Amino acid sequence: MDDFLAARAQMAMSLGFHIIFSCVGMVMPFLMAFAHWKYLKTNNEIYKGLTKAWSKGVAILFATGAVSGTMLSFELGLLWPQFMKHAGPIFGMPFSLEGTAFFIEAIAIGFFLYGWDRFNKWFHWFCGFLVGLSGLASGILVVAANAWMNSPAGFDYVNGQYLNIDPIKAMFNDAWFPQALHMSVAAFCATGFAVAGLHAYMILRKKNVEFHTKAFKIAAGFALIGAFGAPLSGDIAAKSVAERQPIKLAAMEAHFETEKGAAFVIGGIPDEEKAEIKYAIKIPKVLSFLVSNDFNTEVKGLKDFPRDEWPPVAVVHFAFQIMIFFGVIMIIIGMVYLFAIFFKKEWLERKWLLKTFLVATPFGYIALEAGWTVTEVGRQPWIIYGIMRTVDAVTPMPGIQYSFYFFTAVFVSLSFVIIFLLTRQIKMVPKLYDPTDPQFNAKQKKL
Repeated sequence: MDDFLAARAQMAMSLGFHIIFSCVGMVMPFLMAFAHWKYLKTNNEIYKGLTKAWSKGVAILFATGAVSGTMLSFELGLLWPQFMKHAGPIFGMPFSLEGTAFFIEAIAIGFFLYGWDRFNKWFHWFCGFLVGLSGLASGILVVAANAWMNSPAGFDYVNGQYLNIDPIKAMFNDAWFPQALHMSVAAFCATGFAVAGLHAYMILRKKNVEFHTKAFKIAAGFALIGAFGAPLSGDIAAKSVAERQPIKLAAMEAHFETEKGAAFVIGGIPDEEKAEIKYAIKIPKVLSFLVSNDFNTEVKGLKDFPRDEWPPVAVVHFAFQIMIFFGVIMIIIGMVYLFAIFFKKEWLERKWLLKTFLVATPFGYIALEAGWTVTEVGRQPWIIYGIMRTVDAVTPMPGIQYSFYFFTAVFVSLSFVIIFLLTRQIKMVPKLYDPTDPQFNAKQKKL
């Protein structure tokens, strides 16, 4: 493995892990706050236990997210010094603000965890809600920095120099809103389905059924919001990509020939050498409509761009197809669940519905990882789109492959630790969190 490939692999691996931790940190506090609100409104002790259980999970994943995020910050400077040398002064503002949001989140989560029976009940609730707001803000600010890489703004590039720097324009570049919106919606979808699937599993095992049923309903509600919002945010993001990065759009669809009334491609295997796609299902004119709401709009093909500026077409296309596939599956599951709520309430008690959510547990995160693959790989060969190539930004230091192996080991170890801690939390539900369980009452008497 050469150093350039090792550097890219390390960033891909680190981002792949961190994105899961960060998305959970963006969404789980809102589930926690909603359960807490239900407790305050109903005085049902089960919601109080659920809030406490979820808050411990939030704390665990907040800590691991902080570790992985810190590692990523170091990696940017260590692996891509040329990029940071020029880009740091331009898009440093969202990172600085993200640090502020992180500190607010840390303070709020401390207040919430140790504020039970110490603060005014609604101030205590607000602390939990603030954890969610600051976590969401952190995610949006980081995405703003990434969006700048896809849509550079806030400077003039003259003779290799970055002049007239405007951090505000850099932060609010043309890509930040579409990317931030789609990322936030996807985070709600992925985390909602993952949490719902986990509690569905516990219901199927007949463990603390009432407790896990209430948890499942809250998580499924958030999952539906994300699932139904994803096509809308995805449409906004796709239109933005078509305008700013037509070559990325062409790679997403393996669209080689420029044409009006371009077809939307489902499946298929791209052949970059022959500049064609095989075995694909093509829906006439739909791609043109998705790009501009006009069935006859011209969509540029890959052949219109220099060959050395093509991203890896097969990787981008397959990732896009995976994202779309799992997104559609989650929408269908959401529609079935809504139908059950309004017209077939008896379905809510059926095992097949719970098993469906159980199977769908990883779907959101698979789609999320695929979407980020489209975003990052689709930008190649540029680290700053149209300005700096990725190969020109990598560190000249040798031995990067050993750094890749080390960081991989750290992230894998961290994942096992998280699984162990969260599994232990689930096992403690009867004793610590479910007031209807005899073990909980026995524990309280001892205390």
